[in-house]
Amino acid sequence: MKNKTYLNFCSAVLMCLLFTNCSRDEGKWEISSPDQTLKIILKLSDDNSETALSYMVSSNSGTQSDTVIGFSPLGILRNDGTFVKDLSFMSVTQPTRIDESYTMLIGKSTQCVNKANEITVSFKNKNNARINIILRAYDNGVAFRYSFPDSESTVYTINKELTGFQVPVGGKAWMAPYDKVTQYAPAYETYYQDGINIGAPAPGKEGWGFPMLFNTKGYWMLISEADLDENYFGSHLEQIADNGLYRIRQPESEEGEKTGTVNASSTLPWKTPWRFIVIGKTLNTIVESNMTYNLSAANKLGDVSWVKPGRASWSWWSDHPSSRMYKPLKEFVDFAKKMGWEYSLVDANWDIMEGGNIEQLVKYANSQGVGILMWYNSGGSHNSVNERPRDIMSDPVKRKEEFKRLHAWGVKGVKVDFFQSDKQHIIRLYHDIMKDAAENQIMVNFHGCTLPRGWSRTYPNLVSMEAVRGEEQYSFSKEYPEMAPWHNTILAFTRNVIGPMDYTPVAFSDQQFPHMTSYAHELALSIVFESGILHFADRIKSYDNLPFEPKNFLKDVPTVWDETKFIDGYPGKYVVIARRKGNNWYIGGINGEKGIKEITIKLSFLGKGTYEATIILDGKDSKSFATEKKEVKTDSNIQIKMLGNGGFTGLIKKI
Repeated sequence: MKNKTYLNFCSAVLMCLLFTNCSRDEGKWEISSPDQTLKIILKLSDDNSETALSYMVSSNSGTQSDTVIGFSPLGILRNDGTFVKDLSFMSVTQPTRIDESYTMLIGKSTQCVNKANEITVSFKNKNNARINIILRAYDNGVAFRYSFPDSESTVYTINKELTGFQVPVGGKAWMAPYDKVTQYAPAYETYYQDGINIGAPAPGKEGWGFPMLFNTKGYWMLISEADLDENYFGSHLEQIADNGLYRIRQPESEEGEKTGTVNASSTLPWKTPWRFIVIGKTLNTIVESNMTYNLSAANKLGDVSWVKPGRASWSWWSDHPSSRMYKPLKEFVDFAKKMGWEYSLVDANWDIMEGGNIEQLVKYANSQGVGILMWYNSGGSHNSVNERPRDIMSDPVKRKEEFKRLHAWGVKGVKVDFFQSDKQHIIRLYHDIMKDAAENQIMVNFHGCTLPRGWSRTYPNLVSMEAVRGEEQYSFSKEYPEMAPWHNTILAFTRNVIGPMDYTPVAFSDQQFPHMTSYAHELALSIVFESGILHFADRIKSYDNLPFEPKNFLKDVPTVWDETKFIDGYPGKYVVIARRKGNNWYIGGINGEKGIKEITIKLSFLGKGTYEATIILDGKDSKSFATEKKEVKTDSNIQIKMLGNGGFTGLIKKI
């Protein structure tokens, strides 16, 4: 009996050391990552101030402990009382080990692993209402969320959230200002600020958008949110961040044509989104992170074998009126078949098509083995954009009937555009569209929309989202060609880290405002950027006139990846990313600077054996290609020369 008691005691001590380092300081609770390198600490002070509840994050780097996030405010102001001061500690759970594997249909890797440690700390306010703070620590980051665990049918309202992120100053930040509210915004389509000082104010009162990337005190950090359900709003950050304190900001009141409220309301129980911080010494940790999906709810749809990511032709970029013209749309269907692409996207105003109708086009495409994707306006009273068809997706009855009709025709997916708000009622609309589409085996791509927040794991029919200043801006923004090269490199370290990005890449011809990126840069975007549906933006003639190797590459490039590796780069300067499909590796690299860049790529990520590498590079000028072929092994290096604003693409096949 004594031996059994001793063993139980030793086990308890071991668990305490493993999970929490046995911290029992009064008013302080902590949880460490599985490898013990990262720790998130929750603190409740006894001063009953607006900063009484706070958290901090530390990293054990060798023999020293570094503060990665300084003590930062937490708290909720609910309509029936506050959850920040006058709080009383109730309980803390035993540490829980999160250890699961799951499959993604899109993203950086098909097989994902989610390993972390978690505790829940419970408090009550002076009205005896309860709040939980859930803390989770990963080897590559931390996360936290609030929950109200009581069960009540009364509807409560969150008037303000006090959450902040105290980022150590002295380093650099890459962040995009939150959009000013217009007829078409917010839609997360501003330019990222390139390496500004931490704590610098946003250019407008609307503040900053997620995700935010920082490099400070020897660490890289990316901050965003995940698992946003229909009971909360999408958050962004305040304009002023004195001393590096970035605070949560609710949606702007003018968003969505002033419909809805900036607050969030729900019955109980109720949980907020996860707020997470990816943390690492190198940029590999940031680029390769699956934190958004790890924190999000698992697949709610069941069998999703009908979800088929792929490539699509798209007529609108090169000829805006073509989306209501039967003849050119048919030609893009034929070209998709010729290239072996799975889909063709029919954009706005197809319901007033000339020379034929949409049902005829769908029937023809089906006969050719090409799936049709169809555009819809999300409005509704929340937008005033006239592009058609509209007033369907916003109406539950019409929406359900429309999806039934599309399924009967054999349509494979929809592109739903112009949401213009992160208020709760619009977040609910996103969820309703994904669920109703899934009931009819329809894939979804959101445009003019909010950021990815893990929904592609919960609703695997969500294959892409825009929320980026992408290739369409060659039609609208005269400054875009000058900004695009370096902006593209930042996107790989920020926006695309948190989820699929429908940038609509790979356009060689010019629109109203000519490219400054090289042809090889454009080709490389098919690898550098990840999206479940890869919409090739250019006109048929541009692709048909390509040399053999680039054209053949576009015929074969996948959109579903088994593995992703960050190879080299720095935000605003250049980036090289490798992605594996089966035994083959695809490499894409882009130069965001005007000078020639020469780099050496080590192929240590290859498996054993011999491979054939086909490298497509910048040619003698920005509008030509050069191709090299060679045998390589895992100990080989490849020398790459990129022109200013140039790029390269590589396909490495197992022999």
